[in-house]
Amino acid sequence: MPTAKVTSKGQITIPVKVRKVLGLRPGTQVDFRETAKGEFIFRAKTGSIRDLRGCLTGFDVPKTDEEMNEIIHRRAAELDAATKSDAQIISDGE
Repeated sequence: MPTAKVTSKGQITIPVKVRKVLGLRPGTQVDFRETAKGEFIFRAKTGSIRDLRGCLTGFDVPKTDEEMNEIIHRRAAELDAATKSDAQIISDGE
């Protein structure tokens, strides 16, 4: 059974075997849960739809599909215009 030692700062290093089984990578958050018996279990924290809250800032009210399409088309046109060059094409007659 893998074990870990608590440091003076209250930290532990999760053994390699446990990290591999749980798919833990640097930066992965873990959840600690207390069981009915007063023991704790932990597992990798998975994403939640609630984690996406606020990722689309700047909207006062929900938009309709038509309004969203207009916003997308307008932004695509801005990006397209920003990539165009002012250079003139010179043809040698061919």
